Amino acid sequence: MSPAPDAEASRATNAQTREAPVAGWRAVFPPAQWLASYRTTWLANDAVAGVTLAAYGIPVSLAYASLAGLPPQYGIYCYLVGGMFYALFGSSRQLAIGPTSAISMLVGVTVAGMAQGDPGRWTDIAALTALVIAAMCVLAWLFRLSSLVNFISETILLGFKAGAALTIAMTQLPKLFGVQGGGHGFFESVVVLAGQIPDSNVAVLVFGLAALAVLLLGEKFLPGRPVALLVVVISIVLLSLTPLGELGFRIVGALPQGLPDFRLPELRVRDVDGVIPLAFACLLLAYVESVSAARALAQSRGYEIDARQELLGIGAANLAAGFFQAYPVAGGLSQSSVNDKAGARTPLALVFASVTIGLCLVFLTELLYNLPNVVLAAIVLVAVKGLINIGELRHLWRVSRFEFGVSMVAFAGVLVLGILKGVIVAVLVSLLLLIRRAAHPHVAFLGRIPGTRSYSDIGRNPDNVAVPGALLVRVESALLYFNVEHVRELIWQRIRSTPEALALAVLDLSASPSVDLAGARMLAKLHAELQATGIRLRLVAAHAAVRDILRAEGLEESVGDFGRRTSVADAVDEFEGRLNP
Repeated sequence: MSPAPDAEASRATNAQTREAPVAGWRAVFPPAQWLASYRTTWLANDAVAGVTLAAYGIPVSLAYASLAGLPPQYGIYCYLVGGMFYALFGSSRQLAIGPTSAISMLVGVTVAGMAQGDPGRWTDIAALTALVIAAMCVLAWLFRLSSLVNFISETILLGFKAGAALTIAMTQLPKLFGVQGGGHGFFESVVVLAGQIPDSNVAVLVFGLAALAVLLLGEKFLPGRPVALLVVVISIVLLSLTPLGELGFRIVGALPQGLPDFRLPELRVRDVDGVIPLAFACLLLAYVESVSAARALAQSRGYEIDARQELLGIGAANLAAGFFQAYPVAGGLSQSSVNDKAGARTPLALVFASVTIGLCLVFLTELLYNLPNVVLAAIVLVAVKGLINIGELRHLWRVSRFEFGVSMVAFAGVLVLGILKGVIVAVLVSLLLLIRRAAHPHVAFLGRIPGTRSYSDIGRNPDNVAVPGALLVRVESALLYFNVEHVRELIWQRIRSTPEALALAVLDLSASPSVDLAGARMLAKLHAELQATGIRLRLVAAHAAVRDILRAEGLEESVGDFGRRTSVADAVDEFEGRLNP
């Protein structure tokens, strides 16, 4: 593991983040920015990080390719071309690009129904999906849609990742026990595996458990080191030189030697029903995971990423994957952490990783012949363990039972419907949650803070003093067409439940940054209704844009002045002055 950046390098990095925004072609081609400040002393760091990332990525990519239902070398192709092309357009200096467990599983279970049992069609659909993702990334970049991903809540992703982890694990457990497995969906697969456990291959199971133990110990005591590569080497040696190879182990077998060919998939989008939803789901997962990992690494290194530029980086990586016989790729936190801890300073580390992987494909593929599949299963099981964040789920349970329930909806959606439909469920639940919150904003009823002229939510501060004869209201949201009736109804519920007669209602608009036409008309209607019952309505602390639309709707003539200098305290003082002249 390399030491942390020295003080001089840190100052240089921080200075770069404070520079004026880059414009023109340099803005969309990040190497033109970081190469200008590249230090020759960083070359050794990037080279070591690249070789380390390759050592980590090769066994992991072999395992993930099996999840995608593709020959093992296709996972290696993902690392070979994905990282190199991301380095040309991505804004993160440490993000590593390659296959991920969730996307691999999503591709595997979805393409299975499209390929009709044809391996060639399977590979073409996988590559075509990567090309569609690239096109979607370019469109999203052109239309500046990078912020849309923020509408997918972390709560939803927490449940989705946990469900995906169990689904992926269920596909690998049969390999661990040395049985066939089977079944459609998570629960049927559990039942099938339970029935096959008595037929387990004990030698395979013991070997797999030993590999799991070494991987878990390496993760704990040697973080960032290519322990998986060590496990792969040892397992190949054992199966090659001992009688273990005769005990029913399934192995990877022969891999094609050399680099992948450049070619377009033989299929087109119109030839495959469902490829666009699959590409959209993969893009959603890829972008969320990549940007989250890139931001975490950038924060620890003292710089910022460009979320919009990441669309071009991910798009370029998937474009290369589609052209070079791979499948959709993304940036993952685990491989990126390996890259970062190994000392990567710039995306040049990804180029070194690609060169190292290319050399292995040309000269070393025959060494992987006796690699047992159970070891690849163990690698996947350890990798997906990180998708289940028990600590965060417990925290969510303590903080908000509602959001915990929402997370569990996404969790159950993946287990019951599968990963692709689970992604769709996660998106829909996120949107419904957003709509629910926007349509039901908090309406605070205010009371005077004892000994002051300030007012705050009396529901949260029971010691606040209510103003006799007055109802003080603050809507903590914009007043828009989809929430105005909710706000109006809450105000009337409060009026009806107040035992004393009211003469004044003060609506504090300081927490309402905007009001649309429906909001302005609701206020006019509320004024008319209150006036009919003998209650005067005052509007105070309205923002400039809000005042403009209220005046355009004629409320200043009917309700009275609502200038920016009038506060709740002023309205109350005026009211109490009239009562006690």
